[in-house]
Amino acid sequence: MAPRVRRAASPTRPARARSEQGAALSTRAFQERFDGLTANVEKVIKGKNDVVRLALVALFSEGHVLFEDVPGVGKSMLARSIGKSIEASESRIQCTADMLPSDITGTSVLDQKTYEFSFRPGPVFANILLADEINRATPKTQSALLEAMAEHTVTVDGVTHPLPRPFLVLATQNPVELAGTFPLPEAQLDRFLFRLAMGYPEKEAEKDVLRASARAHPIDSLTPVMDTEEALAMIDWAAGVTVNEPVLEYIVELCSATRAEPAFTLGAGPRASLALMWATRVLAASEGREDVYPDDVKTLLPAVMGHRVMLSPDASLRGDTVETVLERVQSRVRPPTPATVAASTNGKGH
Repeated sequence: MAPRVRRAASPTRPARARSEQGAALSTRAFQERFDGLTANVEKVIKGKNDVVRLALVALFSEGHVLFEDVPGVGKSMLARSIGKSIEASESRIQCTADMLPSDITGTSVLDQKTYEFSFRPGPVFANILLADEINRATPKTQSALLEAMAEHTVTVDGVTHPLPRPFLVLATQNPVELAGTFPLPEAQLDRFLFRLAMGYPEKEAEKDVLRASARAHPIDSLTPVMDTEEALAMIDWAAGVTVNEPVLEYIVELCSATRAEPAFTLGAGPRASLALMWATRVLAASEGREDVYPDDVKTLLPAVMGHRVMLSPDASLRGDTVETVLERVQSRVRPPTPATVAASTNGKGH
């Protein structure tokens, strides 16, 4: 289940300066645009505010989301709704055991007139990519997404092609029907910023879906509320949100605590620390702040850490779950006090 988003109480990417358009934004403008985008997506995705907001946090963090959920709860519609709302290109691949890596990345094709090879891009060359039932693809095909997700590039025949920005992969896997599937290895799971679940809708939300779809699907009438250039400006703005030293220390201590936890055979690596930092900046910006609070870290911890740690066999036999152990870990790590965070903020001139 997605964590409830609290409101107001890959190789390391190089830090980027805010673009001219990004610098023109303000905290209030970012929050208003984020809320407007959320509201637009929710015209289609009913009763899932927390999941929608977290998916948008991933978009503006330039991360990716793995949905582990049953079929028919709106994962594909979420991808399409985000794409339509930011006037972005969308693509969908249905993963099967006979799919080849070139079916995702594209391939070089011989031109019969010039007798030269030219690159024909695959479906990965889109702003929003839905990889449906990713665990039905073979490991070789799954690995075709690794470079794209981590580096935002695709290399074919020794030539590297950049992917468009923004670039968001929404991948799904069915947690129940596992026959003929290939579990994602830890290295690939680590490429996903979040692991989320849509879950079944509440009764009222499901009735809203039926009413909205009585004549035509609501996505057909969905109109953009921004374009990709505005989305990139928001990405650049969020990259400048401050993560003060006490909050950085808190993130590192939480990740270190998972490595020392006896109930885990695999703890969270440095990429988890980076993921928390990237995502908390966007979450803070979505609430009209230029500083990350410890509560932002607490809110995003389950979605960031849940797929990056592994329970020991003994812990599983005791009835522990990843969620309960993460709660224990979090309870043992003391967050910085508001006074400590404020003092660090004031020391940097904010």
